[in-house]
Amino acid sequence: MRYFLLIFGVCVLLVMLIAGKRGDISRNRPFQIFPDMDHQLKLRPQTPNGFFANGISSQLPPTGTIAQTKPMNVGGTDVYPFEDSPVNTGRVTGSTNSVELNPFPMTAQLMDRGQQRFNIYCAPCHGQTGEGNGITKKIGAMAIVANLHDKRIVEMTDGELFNVASNGKLPNMQGYAPQIPVEDRWAIIAYLRALQLSRLGSMDDLSPELRAKLK
Repeated sequence: MRYFLLIFGVCVLLVMLIAGKRGDISRNRPFQIFPDMDHQLKLRPQTPNGFFANGISSQLPPTGTIAQTKPMNVGGTDVYPFEDSPVNTGRVTGSTNSVELNPFPMTAQLMDRGQQRFNIYCAPCHGQTGEGNGITKKIGAMAIVANLHDKRIVEMTDGELFNVASNGKLPNMQGYAPQIPVEDRWAIIAYLRALQLSRLGSMDDLSPELRAKLK
């Protein structure tokens, strides 16, 4: 029993000494239990390598390789998901400034897609009209849900709305980038603008022909 207590005390002391130093600042390299996870046997891009006949590490894909991603065609330009483009980020290229307008052309097809995706992903919280009265609020699952017709949200740029849809907004909204493709996020924003215009628009925004039909 005496030896057991001695060994137990030594083990406790060691654990305290090791765990107690976690988070401390040190000039020494961190202790690595599995160093092969950081220092892997791999080829560095753009470095010489004798394994391949041409002597370089970066090899072209084999003939017949099928691409894992396809570009989006935006205004006649192909944009890939990995590019630093306003379509993918909602920001002006090379800056943190949000783009003002939706990069996709406003079409009936885009609006229909936006309405469909909005009703699936947004309406449960914000309601089908965007007033913040979705089912999650009605059953008490969420006490605070934003009204998408508030002046603060109406005055946000399309790029800012895209960022919120992608990355979420504290304290309640999660980011939907993993669930909603880029094109569908922009379609949702286009439909949201239509919802806001239906609430905030006036007769003066209509052409004389449309006003005559309403009368």
